[in-house]
Amino acid sequence: MSHPTILLIGASGLLGRAVAASLSRDLSLTQVATIRNPDTAGARRLALPPDNVARLDVLDQPALEHLFDTRRPAAVIICAAERRPDVCERDPAAARAINVDAPARIGALAARYGAWTLGISTDYVFDGAAAPYREDAAPNPLNIYGRTKLEGEAALLAASPLACVLRLPLLYGPIVDWRESAVTSLVPAIVASARPGADAVGMDAWAIRYPTYTPDVAEVIRDLTLRHLAGSTVTGIRHWSAEEPMTKYDIAQRIAAALGIDAALARIDTPADATPRPYDCHLDAARVRALGIEHATPFATGLQVVLRDAPPLP
Repeated sequence: MSHPTILLIGASGLLGRAVAASLSRDLSLTQVATIRNPDTAGARRLALPPDNVARLDVLDQPALEHLFDTRRPAAVIICAAERRPDVCERDPAAARAINVDAPARIGALAARYGAWTLGISTDYVFDGAAAPYREDAAPNPLNIYGRTKLEGEAALLAASPLACVLRLPLLYGPIVDWRESAVTSLVPAIVASARPGADAVGMDAWAIRYPTYTPDVAEVIRDLTLRHLAGSTVTGIRHWSAEEPMTKYDIAQRIAAALGIDAALARIDTPADATPRPYDCHLDAARVRALGIEHATPFATGLQVVLRDAPPLP
């Protein structure tokens, strides 16, 4: 008996690698993971046989159509995205192409082949003024990243009746580069601040975040996929989040303690980023947890794993 094929689009990124690893542990599934550039460190980290990896530019419509026609997936997971708010502000058209147009096209193709589709969205669809947010809360994104992800949600759900959108908060997990996550991207400045004669580095102590471990998210995604394959499809919008609130300043303090360094950190108690960011977008994940899905690695535990396996300190 052939195993159902799961098409993972955008497998070389921070979340994609974790999803690929989770799916590969289930022998009842056949995974096809797509990457844009096989020469990146993230792509090289994928521990999958060559037959299970396909090169793909998600903006290439003929390539997408060929992939669906040859692989005939039962489920599609879209991890490809432009997730950096500052990059989205600088090039809204490019952000819209990958965050809106690509999910719409993928959703339409998935619907053509009867495949369930899971798209990834963000807590930044909310303005952060009325947390916690359930799935039916009114979105009000403050920046282009949030707006394109909100448009991408609508585009995917309109393209396929078998679509689900999973909104997620700030992610961290095993990295190939310190810049991959807004959590680990703090490390170079933290390390530099501990050097003799260095000035204190300012860290945002205003916005509240809920750093969520990518291997946990990957298990949630795998569980939702298996529910669909078992005949209990989850569609529409769902939320997932860790439950430990912390500011960037709090995160930096915990990283410094985990590294055992005496960092010089200064609190910034007012909004400091050039790109507008919300105050508190805590996602209420009760609907997913009500399905019996629960994966909650404590931040201290996840951070320890990430730092243990990370590249050399800058």
